[in-house]
Amino acid sequence: MTTLAQEFSKGIFKENPTFRLVLGMCPTLAVTLSAINGFGMGISALFVLVCSNIAISALRNVIPAKVRMPAYILIIATFVTIVDMVLKAYAATLHEALGIFIPLIVVNCIIMGRAEAFARKNTVGRSVIDALGMGIGFTLSLTVLGIIREIFGAGSIFNIQIMGTAFEPMGILATPPGAFITLGVMLGLVNYMFKRLGIE
Repeated sequence: MTTLAQEFSKGIFKENPTFRLVLGMCPTLAVTLSAINGFGMGISALFVLVCSNIAISALRNVIPAKVRMPAYILIIATFVTIVDMVLKAYAATLHEALGIFIPLIVVNCIIMGRAEAFARKNTVGRSVIDALGMGIGFTLSLTVLGIIREIFGAGSIFNIQIMGTAFEPMGILATPPGAFITLGVMLGLVNYMFKRLGIE
């Protein structure tokens, strides 16, 4: 059995949802136009992932096997609704920027996958550690992609201008094809790094 440290770190490194498992591509490509958007989506998904893993693990012996998927969706949707309402009340600009991708967290394959593959088979404690690792890994990857696209596409980071007046933004990085290009480069770099380190 893996240790808690291994359980936590796998989601950040070896099984990073974005760079290693290539999951959750819809929000990854759509919201990473800026660092703050990527970070906001990552934190939202992290909250839902942790809370839903706790609930599903705690109720794993109560939920009938035949209705477990609808039950998971109901549990996840409850926490997504909380996130949606909190963002709308306290971070209206971020809420508007993330738009439809907040409700779509309900069917995010990372969250559904962890519920089905991990939370329903493990204790609450291990499920929380797993969710934290996966959620932080997802948040970091979205934030990194957002930082790269924002720096080269707008000359800023977290909406703070860091490039001089002579800087010429790479407009393509502010477009959907730019998201694919950035993700492709990052996937290549991460896979090369893991290959060099001998990690499968």
